Amino acid sequence: MKGGVVVSLSHYLVIGAILFAISIVGIFLNRKNVIILLMAIELMLLAVNMNFVAFSHYLQDASGQVFVFFILTVAAAESAIGLAILVVLFRSLRTIDVDDLDRLKG
Repeated sequence: MKGGVVVSLSHYLVIGAILFAISIVGIFLNRKNVIILLMAIELMLLAVNMNFVAFSHYLQDASGQVFVFFILTVAAAESAIGLAILVVLFRSLRTIDVDDLDRLKG
């Protein structure tokens, strides 16, 4: 392909920074819904993972990509446990509003 666009490391880092900023904004703007908070945290983790992969490719070292594999494995377990806790909270309180979680005090 002639005259193609070259995507450099800085492009990936800018996209990762934008995704990270969107997740920070999502956490600060929405402090009521637990599901959106979990999604914002996962987006933050994926932005960091994308930067790991970009640096790994740039440095021609596979250790960053292996590290991302382990991070994604732990993130899958974390999100499964978070959603399980969310289901238990919804069954007991009939809401997923963060402000209503203080009713769980003994």
